[in-house]
Amino acid sequence: MPLPSVAVPPWLAHALRAQRGPVPWSAVGRGALAAGPLLLVAVLSGRTSLGVVAALGAMLAGINDRPGSRRAAVKRLGLPALAGAGGLLVGSYAGQHAGAVALTLLLTLLGLVAGAVSAIGPVASGAGTQLLVASAIGAGMPLPEPGWQRAVFFLAGAGWLLALRLALPATGVSAGDYRFDGERDAVGGVYDAIAALLDAAGGPDASRRRVALTAALDHAQDALAGPRLRRYASSAAERRLHAQYAAALPLAEAATALAWAGETVPARAAEGPRRLAVAVRTGAHTGPLPAPARSAPALRALDDALLHAADAFDRGGAGDTLHTRRRTAASLVRTALGSGGREYGLRVALCFGASAAVAQALHHARWYGNHSHWYWLPATAVFLVKPDLGPLASRVLCRAAGTVLGAVVFAGLAALLPRPEGLIALVAVSGALIPVATRHFAAQTAVVTVLVLALVMVGGEPQASWSRIGETLLACGIVLLVGHLPALGQRGGAVRARLIRAAEAADAYLTHVLNDGTTEDRAGRWILRREAYRALAEARAAIDLAAAELPALARHAEGTDEVAATLERLVDTTTACAVQLDDTGRLTPRHTERIAELLDELAERRERAGLLAPRKLPVAV
Repeated sequence: MPLPSVAVPPWLAHALRAQRGPVPWSAVGRGALAAGPLLLVAVLSGRTSLGVVAALGAMLAGINDRPGSRRAAVKRLGLPALAGAGGLLVGSYAGQHAGAVALTLLLTLLGLVAGAVSAIGPVASGAGTQLLVASAIGAGMPLPEPGWQRAVFFLAGAGWLLALRLALPATGVSAGDYRFDGERDAVGGVYDAIAALLDAAGGPDASRRRVALTAALDHAQDALAGPRLRRYASSAAERRLHAQYAAALPLAEAATALAWAGETVPARAAEGPRRLAVAVRTGAHTGPLPAPARSAPALRALDDALLHAADAFDRGGAGDTLHTRRRTAASLVRTALGSGGREYGLRVALCFGASAAVAQALHHARWYGNHSHWYWLPATAVFLVKPDLGPLASRVLCRAAGTVLGAVVFAGLAALLPRPEGLIALVAVSGALIPVATRHFAAQTAVVTVLVLALVMVGGEPQASWSRIGETLLACGIVLLVGHLPALGQRGGAVRARLIRAAEAADAYLTHVLNDGTTEDRAGRWILRREAYRALAEARAAIDLAAAELPALARHAEGTDEVAATLERLVDTTTACAVQLDDTGRLTPRHTERIAELLDELAERRERAGLLAPRKLPVAV
């Protein structure tokens, strides 16, 4: 008799889930060359304490080191490093001159600001994390150097890893100028995703493939839109990549319309995008592309887009526009001060401030003995309160398990390794493991715990594995308690804010397609389509995260997944309408009826989820 299946709670399933993929060997190499060598040079030159600070800067930058272009890495690694250096500077001088109460209040205020800013996006969230972690380290770590030197060497450590990121090859894509290998890999991924969506059209996997196409387009857009000194692409290789990305947009539009139609597509239709993906990565000519049948508007749009792409590839292209609009300073401030930013800021401030207060009390009560490392408690709380790293219960469980594992492993290695050379080698090995360990929060915590304990020991403090476990468990208790406190802003504020933003983007896209024409302003339409799909992806990620919380927290996001699903179908239908209007200039009854049905369904589901009613969407066509 078969055993009954046991349903795993979502929060536990999330804790047991790990990302998969090939080993990022380039990132592993950078990690090995970052913190360890910096610490070795500092020890040999007699400036061990500054080497510890530089290694910390390299370690935190390594946590943010992700696949992508070099331009994107400048922002993804550089902005958090600047925030960390600022936090270290403020924390160092506050720790020296402020009393326990004043210091706790200052750290709480920093938590409020960093939490609100983190609602802006992933890079801002990384900056907020480093600001708080570095401010706690600066206030509590006993170092002989003044605060400005600590900040400079922290920034130098992060800058060293960024220099490695810019100088060394990043992927296996080596055709042409290696400086753009990240961009080539990202753009090639878009064409692969288009081919996969065409293969899945008419089948049960079509929806998932459309989501994967959105992720590929977002990744490519971010890779190409990194910070630059000039307004436009400055080299022929970069302009060619911009043109190849732009050529993928009408292909993605046609593929989405075909998937919406729900009919299978001949296998030869996906062959063209696959050949274009190979051409992007290798620099080879595309050759003749298989032409799909032109029996339907979406198939004709696909054929036209393939011809346009082949022409863009053969001519080399001179594209500059990425069909995106930069967020203004006012919109960033509105996001930080919105419901999501306020809720997150209050929780981060309370967690960070409470952990700092408890740590100060224990420190002054000599619970730490003669060694001042009270900063570990608030620094741990920062990582625990970050929703970027998973649901609250999952974060707490993974953090506790990872810390115990890392502390036990380090205690065994510290008893065997020679000092300081063995510990320096351990720092280098741990730095190399960080890019692999980031696939699971517990594994990342274990590796970072080993690295930090090794750094502290090289800096002159005794072995501190067991106290590290106690402080982590205490931080877990504080964050769990604060995470379930009622009436801290609007519950589910982050989810609702992103869902409202997605609804507004879908509204703008639908209005443009139905009322403002299509063929005459395809560039404007593609900008709105990209904004709608990106906003939906962000909302869906927030909803999935909220659904994996403990029931007491997950209930505040009930019904939002249904709203997101309706919005996704509405945006897909809008894309199909755009393709139909390009081809015939009018919509079929199927299109108009589907739009009307989805608008009614959206209004009903928004009301049921307690979301604000949207402004009236256009239904006349």
